[in-house]
Amino acid sequence: MADHSSDSPVLVLRRDSIATLQLNRPDRMNAVSLDLYRALDRHLSECAEDPDVRVVIITGSGRAFCVGADLDAHAHGTGGREARKIYVEAAQTVSRRIMTLPKIVVAAANGHAIGAGFELLLACDLTVVAEDAKYRLPELGLGTFVGGGVTRGLLQNIGRTKASELLFLCPMLSGQEAFEAGLVNRAVPASDVLDTATALAREVAAKAPLSVAKAKSLLSQAGHLSLDDVLDMESEALLACMNTEDWTEGIAAFHEKREPRFRGK
Repeated sequence: MADHSSDSPVLVLRRDSIATLQLNRPDRMNAVSLDLYRALDRHLSECAEDPDVRVVIITGSGRAFCVGADLDAHAHGTGGREARKIYVEAAQTVSRRIMTLPKIVVAAANGHAIGAGFELLLACDLTVVAEDAKYRLPELGLGTFVGGGVTRGLLQNIGRTKASELLFLCPMLSGQEAFEAGLVNRAVPASDVLDTATALAREVAAKAPLSVAKAKSLLSQAGHLSLDDVLDMESEALLACMNTEDWTEGIAAFHEKREPRFRGK
């Protein structure tokens, strides 16, 4: 898929309208580092600005998706309070970037996703995991804390009871268990993860990109808005879409019984 000899902490593959970002620290099971966070943020920003990219896939190299913080590096010190602050802010910036990107981000968790790796996965819009891999949020048992907006995301996705269990008891979940708990969208054999994620990405890429972006934005806000606000925002989004070339194309394709060719205009 990509050149694993590259020294870059994140590799990029472009195919049609899909950009695949591959975490590239296989010798550390893709444990996060400041350089990795910065590279990921940079590539996500580039995808946001590129009109030819409609969907982003994030996956890992080697046998893991991302096992979280590099605890060996932390054990040797992180350079003091200011360096720690920079590292934490970089981590939160990446999660914010994923959740606010005007394009759908699909996680293809080819292997274990622990701690910050699981947080990264949960920040994505659609998630495919390896059914036999392990997924866990161990932070409270290590004297550290979660990030990536998971306290909000877990509450919205699975409710306070199950969220409390994941945070306070730190259970190790298989990919299948994560799927059954409603944490991820698909759990498949590890060999099928990337293909399944790519199939989902292609489905999304075929949709009208402006409509997709508005739906993602509203989904991120609707949970804390009033019903009237949601209805108003939906109306605004609908009217905006009706003034696009893609709306005209969608209607024409429906009547002509063909697949629409959306241009994001």
